[in-house]
Amino acid sequence: MRVTNKPILLVEDDRVDMMMVIRALKQVHVTNHVVHLENGEDALNYLRDEDNEKPCIIFLDLNMPIMNGIEFLQTVKGDEQLMRIPVVVLTTSDEQQDKINSFDFGVSGYMAKPVDYAQFVEVMRSIDGYWTISEMP
Repeated sequence: MRVTNKPILLVEDDRVDMMMVIRALKQVHVTNHVVHLENGEDALNYLRDEDNEKPCIIFLDLNMPIMNGIEFLQTVKGDEQLMRIPVVVLTTSDEQQDKINSFDFGVSGYMAKPVDYAQFVEVMRSIDGYWTISEMP
């Protein structure tokens, strides 16, 4: 990802999934620092804190306590200071309505978390490849 090596924001409440994402990113040689927060409310507070560097990308789970992923996405994409940060949903949800809602609120990508770790690494490799060559405003 490396967009001037800005951090990656991972919004994920499941510790096992969080560790899997971080491990997969390391395996595909992503060197960006990962900031992990467990719900949308904490993630919004992080993003709105002027002392924190804005991330180059946000990986977002949908099923979380306090503020779920759809509520977070709606808020971020409605905020002029945050709306250009790409958000990629990484979720176990296969609900069509979750996909529709995610894209309605401007998600950059929607990826189902594969059960198989090797497949998950390939998903992360694809995301990294795309965002490494994509130009950002």
